[in-house]
Amino acid sequence: MTKSKTIAAALAAITLATALTAGTAQARPRFGTGLAIGLGAGALIGAAAATSYQPVYVYRACHYEPRWDSWGNRYLVKVCVY
Repeated sequence: MTKSKTIAAALAAITLATALTAGTAQARPRFGTGLAIGLGAGALIGAAAATSYQPVYVYRACHYEPRWDSWGNRYLVKVCVY
């Protein structure tokens, strides 16, 4: 999950950087259109990443091991590996 969010953030940063540097040879500024496109793409990618979250279930590997007390009586102890 973290990998896809990192990729989405990098894509949004590249889109914004491209929008800021593109069209610098023209006499009139074109900052607003590129910024709007970059923010819109970032919002769509962020919304897609946020809705694809799935809960992570922790699996505990538990088992019972035999133990003996000082009189030789056997009993079971639950041992869990986290």
